Amino acid sequence: MITDRMLTRRNVFLIGPMGSGKSAVGRGLARLLHLRFLDSDADIEHATGVDIPYIFEKEGEAGFRVREREAIERLTRLEGIVLATGGGAVIEPQNRQALAERGVVVYLETSVEQQLERTRHTRHRPLLVDTDPERKLRDLMQLRAALYAEIADLTVSTDGRKVQAVAEEIHEALQRARAP
Repeated sequence: MITDRMLTRRNVFLIGPMGSGKSAVGRGLARLLHLRFLDSDADIEHATGVDIPYIFEKEGEAGFRVREREAIERLTRLEGIVLATGGGAVIEPQNRQALAERGVVVYLETSVEQQLERTRHTRHRPLLVDTDPERKLRDLMQLRAALYAEIADLTVSTDGRKVQAVAEEIHEALQRARAP
């Protein structure tokens, strides 16, 4: 749903599960909006000099979540950005508050089946290592879906859709909300 709050916010924050297309859609949306694209996971990797799976291996998920909270706190204070967040960013109440208060939050909704298809060839998904990916994705969705919906200003399905089509749908919704 488009809200009045969307009219005053320049930042756009993309949330949703892994494999929903946040990074790819974010890049396309940033081009359409003439804003800078940032990715919280890439920011963490740049700051630490190591990849996310390494952080999970050495610090566990709890250590990663601390780094993620710090990154989101800092990145959401920037102006004129499209930010792709990690799938679990909504777990932390502080992250949800920062995202909801500092930008337009777009939930990229996708099915577990689509997530499985999009993540099956990657080794950079630490939560899917040494586990049944389908069961893990279903468990994560059960825990997180309500948190995504709680702070979303706009929800867009990405199932079976091209990145550009999703980016254009978000762009058009934002333009309509800002039209006089």
